[in-house]
Amino acid sequence: MVKCERNRDRDFKTDRVSIPPRKTKNAGAFVEIENHTIPEQQGFTTEDILWAVGIWSVILTLSPVVVFYVLMVA
Repeated sequence: MVKCERNRDRDFKTDRVSIPPRKTKNAGAFVEIENHTIPEQQGFTTEDILWAVGIWSVILTLSPVVVFYVLMVA
């Protein structure tokens, strides 16, 4: 966690950023991860694309049914 201290002479600008010392015992509230590597392959998988196509096909297929029902009930 980073704590920013504001100088009262200059509005909305920080001069110092202080990092509190690490505690030796963690209570389980936060887990610090030191390995900040980005995966080499980024993007959508075939499973993601098929899931999105399936969801949109259900939405577009049921839209006329919902509109017809609303018109009939109203």
